[in-house]
Amino acid sequence: MSIHRRFSVLACASAVSIAILATGCSHQQEQESKVAKQAEPSAANATVGAEAAQTVTQASLKDGSNPFFNTWDTPYGVPPFDDIKTEHFLPAFKQSMETHLQEVDAIANNEQPATFDNTIKPLELAGADLTRVAMVFFNLTGTESNADMQALQREISPMLSRHSTTIQMNENLFKRIKTVYQTREQSNLNAEQLRLVERMYNDAVRSGANLEGEARERFAAINEQISSLTTSFGQNTLNDSRGFKLVLEETDLDGMSQSMVEAASATAEAQGLKGKYVITLQRSSVEPFLQFSNRRDLREKAFKGWALRGDNDNEFDNKKNVEQIVKLRAERAQLLGYKHHSDYVLSNTMAASPEAAMDLLLKVWDPAVKQAKKEREWILEQMAAEGAKHEFAAWDWRYYAEKVRKARFDLDQGEITQYFELNNMLEAKFYVAEQLFGLTFAERTDIPVYNPSVRVWEVRDASKNVIGLFFGDYYARSTKRSGAWMSAFRTQQKLAGNVKPLIINNMNLNKPAEGEPTLMSFSDATTLFHEFGHALHGLLSDVTYPTLAGTSVSRDWVEFPAQLYEHFIAQPQMLKKFALHYKTNEPMPDALIERMKKASTFNQGFATVEFTASALVDMAYHKMTKVDSIDVRAFEDKTLGDYGKPEEIIMRHRSPHFGHIFAGGYSSAYYAYMWSEILDSDGFNAFVEAGDIFDKQTADKLYKYVFSTGDTLNYDEAYKSFRGRAPTTDALLENRGFKQ
Repeated sequence: MSIHRRFSVLACASAVSIAILATGCSHQQEQESKVAKQAEPSAANATVGAEAAQTVTQASLKDGSNPFFNTWDTPYGVPPFDDIKTEHFLPAFKQSMETHLQEVDAIANNEQPATFDNTIKPLELAGADLTRVAMVFFNLTGTESNADMQALQREISPMLSRHSTTIQMNENLFKRIKTVYQTREQSNLNAEQLRLVERMYNDAVRSGANLEGEARERFAAINEQISSLTTSFGQNTLNDSRGFKLVLEETDLDGMSQSMVEAASATAEAQGLKGKYVITLQRSSVEPFLQFSNRRDLREKAFKGWALRGDNDNEFDNKKNVEQIVKLRAERAQLLGYKHHSDYVLSNTMAASPEAAMDLLLKVWDPAVKQAKKEREWILEQMAAEGAKHEFAAWDWRYYAEKVRKARFDLDQGEITQYFELNNMLEAKFYVAEQLFGLTFAERTDIPVYNPSVRVWEVRDASKNVIGLFFGDYYARSTKRSGAWMSAFRTQQKLAGNVKPLIINNMNLNKPAEGEPTLMSFSDATTLFHEFGHALHGLLSDVTYPTLAGTSVSRDWVEFPAQLYEHFIAQPQMLKKFALHYKTNEPMPDALIERMKKASTFNQGFATVEFTASALVDMAYHKMTKVDSIDVRAFEDKTLGDYGKPEEIIMRHRSPHFGHIFAGGYSSAYYAYMWSEILDSDGFNAFVEAGDIFDKQTADKLYKYVFSTGDTLNYDEAYKSFRGRAPTTDALLENRGFKQ
């Protein structure tokens, strides 16, 4: 699950390869892209596409046909997607970068003494054209990628890195920022302006502005290399994932539910395999297959395909990318005076240090391993009862855990799925937003979209004022990257007028046949709520300066509002109202709700070990001070072997496809989901203690101190203002079933 950031003049160097980063790749349910039938240009045509983009540059500039050179006469200034072509991006990037540099030079070379109004404020407004182009481009590379777009991304990413470095290393500009920073207490600035000055100065220092000579040159070169490597990593993962498909015959479907069979059939038909059934490496396809298929041989094939994404020793192998990225990050951190990359990253978070993050991970790890071993014994008992003769392997865990769940709790996931239909769940998440914050959502069909399956809602506050647009892109396709995430086509601000945000949620659900309902697992529904929590964080943002808006916050704070929002769908009153049977429209029975509640901590040992293993490996990579070479598989095994990981559980994200840390913004910060879980578990209890999950006083404080404030407040103080005290880990351990 990466934080969306405005592509500002001081964008984090490590993120330049993506320019904007998506928020909330949920560890609850990171789903993989569906391999659907798609006419994709060949690798050879990718080069042609890039050349064509350069050829069309001058024509676009002359005839005004490039939409990025025009005002967007669309509702709310939404990008005119039908008019935007791949060849428009390169000239738009080049021109907007040139304009941006001119704007920055004018600020840097201003002969007047540096002040907030003549330095910081114009810097916030500079680069607006570049931001507009980058937000469209990088959202589309995540959702509508093809060979031409990938070739263009490989070309543009290092360009953006060089552009960002040019600004970061502008000595006159940094001197002016430093002057404003040093005189901030005497400048009559308000609290938000003070926060902005401090962040802009700290970001500049962390981006190498204080470096000189060879160190400065090396820092710039490292940034450009990392930009290219992270771009390559993400593209390799997508390409390797969609290269896998498990083709099934009618005789291979034993154990699969009707909805799973229909989804596999629709996927096969989309790929020209009518009469067959296809399992892909999107989580919504492969995970249910591992959970329900009675064919152990096929489960093994699916599991190995899933585990070995980016690790197949082919053209899309990512092991060398992992080694190079880790090595360069360590060197860059040391250039800035940090011990290692983890020190560099966590010095700017709530955790504040690698030691604090590790303390949390290990506090959870030991009880999780203990619980996982207990779950393993239950599975072995189940296998013995069935007379299984084979050894217990990783591709057996989900399958037998489902049998144990049914035996111990009389709970069948197939039964649950019948009550979670997408449209009902959309209504549910909107209902919670209305109850908490007075928001209403009206679907609009006249708003431009980049894919026909994308839906758009106009969002109004309690006073009926429009606060922004919400886009929902819920279905998997071969052009879409893995996971579930929130991003934006435009962020909220007031500096350039009352700018309304354009926020988007992405998921990767299996698209059903025409006219059929989209059924979801409870985990899918939880993810839907999670990502919508991020979306509300962007929609409800009420700040002046774009750098501080919405989700542009610390990694271990950004997940708090999203994870808190997850809690609402699990509440009995919500389930009774919105968990309706897709055929009968009858509400979920009380008995089923009670069984779900009793089983809520089942298999949490497995889930917690799976997640925490990934976080521990992330920390291990980024606490390295000297990196010569890395054998990725051996590194994972050694790291997790030392912690006593059960053999039958693998990392949730193995290194060669761990996009959070090698193609996103969570390097040395994957722990943040669990850090935020302390906050969300403890925070939701504020509603429980009030005796009303929609308690107005609690909701008002949640809005005032969390959802609307962006990065304008100190996070610890913001939480205390909301909750009335500091958080404790008690609720986290209890929710996972680990509290003794």
